[in-house]
Amino acid sequence: MLNPQRSLSELPKMSAASQVERAVLEEEFNWLLKEEVHAVLKQLQDVLKEASRRFSTPTPGLESQLKQENFILGSSTMDQVKGVLTLQGEALSQADINLKVAKSSQVLHFQFREDKQWKLQQIQDARNHVNQALQLLNSRDESYHFQTGAEVNKLMDAVMLQLTRARNRLTTPASMTLPELATSGLMKMFTPPMPGDVMVNFYINLSKLCLTVYQLHVLPPNTTKNFKPAGSSVLHNPGAMFELNHNRFEVSHVHKVECVVPWLNDTLVFFTISLQLCQQLKDKISVFSSFWNYRPF
Repeated sequence: MLNPQRSLSELPKMSAASQVERAVLEEEFNWLLKEEVHAVLKQLQDVLKEASRRFSTPTPGLESQLKQENFILGSSTMDQVKGVLTLQGEALSQADINLKVAKSSQVLHFQFREDKQWKLQQIQDARNHVNQALQLLNSRDESYHFQTGAEVNKLMDAVMLQLTRARNRLTTPASMTLPELATSGLMKMFTPPMPGDVMVNFYINLSKLCLTVYQLHVLPPNTTKNFKPAGSSVLHNPGAMFELNHNRFEVSHVHKVECVVPWLNDTLVFFTISLQLCQQLKDKISVFSSFWNYRPF
């Protein structure tokens, strides 16, 4: 092995010893490219296949065979909103929600229409990115011989990009404006129909399935209140205002409840492991960066 006390950049100044060390380096580097890279690619494939399996993509026409999971939404500190959600892969197939109206003891009950499902785009996108990462890895089978460290790094960067995008889709819910929420297809999913002063939103945050319920009140047309429309956000606070169909609204109450989806937690762990494997391989390649001065990079 190369003496760690000596920099690779000093090798050209050496004579016979330099040539020996250069030969050792070349042998180690060739072994890395031929053997270790493929061992890491196999590890990555195994981990990402597990991640992909968690998403449980249904076979076309066999969606009904996809496992249904029920999750109870609620909070120990508040009971204004309670509900049961049924998750089937990337879709909410059923939702049953009870909302206790803030200024009265009235309880409103909503559920999905039987003919409706709500696709969770975050899960769909994350699954697609995982599958794209697997396709990249599958494009280099065991018989493929990597020629340079740069070629390995290029593949690792492409895989890491897909994994980072997959993770970001689960960790970063989409921001929406209040008018976008009010006019989204989600508001047409329920029976009985949602009243005009209630809005809901579902999203994924890390390994949690979240439901946010907004209660609104209409601002008088001649209100003297300083009207400032709220921008785009994942979670809007009480006091946020917006205008829709020539009416002005203000958020009076916000209720957020959530539940942990264990298999989403699994996938996030798999993403972390995979990104670490990619980075470790890149780090090993970089040890030979000075050696690349002696061969095409």
